[in-house]
Amino acid sequence: MADPQAIEQRVNRGLLNQWYPVLPSWAVAGTPVGITRLSENLVLWRDAGGAIHALEDRCPHRGARLSLGWNLDDRLACWYHGIEVDGTGTVRRVPAVDRCPLEGRQAVKRYPVQEVRGGIFVYFGDDAHPEPCPLQLPEALISDEHGAILCFAHWHCNWRYAVDNVMDPMHGAYLHAVSHSMAAGDKSATMQMRKTPTGMIFEKTNQRDVNFDWTEFGDTGAMWLRLAIPYRANAGPGGSFGISGFVTPVDEDNCTVFFWRTRQCTGWVRDVWQFMYRTKLEGLHWAVLEQDRTVLENMAPNARSREFLYQHDTGLARLRRVMEKKAEAQLDTLAQAQAKTAGIEHVHVRTLSS
Repeated sequence: MADPQAIEQRVNRGLLNQWYPVLPSWAVAGTPVGITRLSENLVLWRDAGGAIHALEDRCPHRGARLSLGWNLDDRLACWYHGIEVDGTGTVRRVPAVDRCPLEGRQAVKRYPVQEVRGGIFVYFGDDAHPEPCPLQLPEALISDEHGAILCFAHWHCNWRYAVDNVMDPMHGAYLHAVSHSMAAGDKSATMQMRKTPTGMIFEKTNQRDVNFDWTEFGDTGAMWLRLAIPYRANAGPGGSFGISGFVTPVDEDNCTVFFWRTRQCTGWVRDVWQFMYRTKLEGLHWAVLEQDRTVLENMAPNARSREFLYQHDTGLARLRRVMEKKAEAQLDTLAQAQAKTAGIEHVHVRTLSS
């Protein structure tokens, strides 16, 4: 059984063996881009065909950042000594030395990548699960019946605070009380939990389609949170305004948030909504996100260890337990795999010595 401190550290840094959005698509063009996600350093770039590649941001020669180097289409060249590494992490050329033994070796970790609705998703696996699991996303992000616009931000707080915030529908009636879309509704509620095939829904029992009245957690190869906020008629056609949200750890003190703003609409209706969003609504929504960011970045030190939770916090408490269980299972599986490998190596050494 994994040590409680190790479980806490794993959750704080980010659960493995799943997909996370790491950047909006517009952030990666020709120049290599270096980022930190889940406390791991990555470099991303596009080849001539527009496909994105992701590697560990480390040259296998001396450890210089590949993100400081040059994009040679299907490979990167290190700025320090020109070592060329392709999208699989294999060293293709060492220009300073003839017949260098480093050539042909897969010496850098490769990260699987998918691009969806203007976001770049990367799979983070441990040694026991290097191959990616399937990525299934909320319907609003894969259906042609929905328009979707991505909002991306960097917050200076642990990612768990951002997840807790979305799993807490009641804060909308207080923190966002002057918002154009969350000013209505009761300031007290009884909450309930419902299981779903992919996770759970936490919701108010006495109010629906008035404010931020419910939130859904899904675990489908990526962990996501979904909610809907009703719009007044003057916000244009398309029904309720949906949010499909993801939080990606940067390190234990920082995270990135990805909120796809969605509406079920097509054709000219989608065009009208997207125009209204860009010209009128986007600034209002950023103001709401700034309220969240301000509170979360200024939480008391070690806030989670000094909480007094009540009935409205059942959703986030349940989700915390889910994440801790996943971390424990991952650490146990990895420890068993490492023990098995160590046992095989021990037998191999004994065989050779005899």
